[in-house]
Amino acid sequence: MTQIRPKERDAILQSLRAGVVPRQGLHHIAVGRDKEIQAMIQDIDRIADNGSAIRFIIGEYGSGKTFFLYLVRSIALEKGLVTASADLTPDRRIQGSGGQARNLYAELMRNLSTRTKRDGGALPSIVERFISTALNKAKDNGAKVDTIIHSKLSHLSELVGGYDFANVIEAYWQGHDTGNETLKTDAIRWLRGEFSTQTDARKALGVRTIISDANVYDHLKLMARFIHLSGYKGLMIGLDEMVNLYKLANSQARNGNYEQILRILNDCLQGVAEGLGFVFGGTPEFLTDPRRGLYSYPALQTRLAENSFAVSTGLTDFTGPVIRLANLSQEEMFALLLNIRHVFAAGDQNRYLVPDEALNSFMAHCSQRIGEAYFRTPRNTIRAFIDFLSVQEQHPEMFWKSLIRDITLPNESNPDLAPLPNESGELPGDSGSDLVNFRL
Repeated sequence: MTQIRPKERDAILQSLRAGVVPRQGLHHIAVGRDKEIQAMIQDIDRIADNGSAIRFIIGEYGSGKTFFLYLVRSIALEKGLVTASADLTPDRRIQGSGGQARNLYAELMRNLSTRTKRDGGALPSIVERFISTALNKAKDNGAKVDTIIHSKLSHLSELVGGYDFANVIEAYWQGHDTGNETLKTDAIRWLRGEFSTQTDARKALGVRTIISDANVYDHLKLMARFIHLSGYKGLMIGLDEMVNLYKLANSQARNGNYEQILRILNDCLQGVAEGLGFVFGGTPEFLTDPRRGLYSYPALQTRLAENSFAVSTGLTDFTGPVIRLANLSQEEMFALLLNIRHVFAAGDQNRYLVPDEALNSFMAHCSQRIGEAYFRTPRNTIRAFIDFLSVQEQHPEMFWKSLIRDITLPNESNPDLAPLPNESGELPGDSGSDLVNFRL
């Protein structure tokens, strides 16, 4: 196995210990989810073929939804797609009347990423790539650059807002050609949704529209088309924390967002949104709650209903828009702990702090103490294991068995994590096991 740089090692461990997904090095810790990932790869390939796709990734808190979204994002980048991601918040929604949708669009544009710019901020380079492509084509054909750009952008005019979108790109070319940095900056600001009034946009760029709450989705479709014209294979958008829509107290605002999701769903399933894909991450309540979830909207309920044949037989169907993250198996959890131990040692097997036996004991404890939740929500287990390795690293004189025996992580207020009696009516650890006091 390859060595891991100290900077990457620390970034991975600090993120996992805080309960958040690392922004780098995902391949060092990814395990399982093979069928789910294969289904997403098919979606990515469909988007790259100028099609469209939509998925709802459903799982409990701590089940790995965000990690899965980041992993899919990494795969999409490797396959030549552009990605944009954002978390929904009270101030960022798919639909709104007070700037919430425009805030979400602006966040997506800030996080626009390519294979060479994975940390966001890729919008200017995408526009520059479009200009460079036009320059090369004009040179090869002996034509004017303005003519080539106008011809390429004419395909956008059929979409809502496409005329002004094309004018903004042409304005960027004019700034590029004349050395007018202000004009280039204003064009990027418009594309990012940073103009708040039509008057300012008309004064700066000569266009009569701006990106607002009412046309965010239309401009995402325009951006997907433009990204394809720039030489990329498509655009994949990842939206996490969709449960914030479920939490909206105002039913009118909630239904407005669900209507927009329905529009996106219809377009993607019908193949109307060319070169565009959406991945939404949410909890089971966000999907199935009959009063406030997506199922409270009848049109969405019928489209997102799971395959009854698969459900009745306990099987899975990955061809529908909903993917429920399955629990990690014991083998997958063991592989995950192995990977974390390997990262902790910076990829050097000679620096492993504990043997495989310690991992087995740790897993046995988790299974006894928290049962099914140990597989369903691995976040707490991962954090506890990193804490365990951290103590072992700082106190090498301690034997790992004594650490497991003595360390207690109190969680008495959560009855779901209380130990269950065994068949003899005894609590786990009553027989004097080394695992008696270790609590997640």
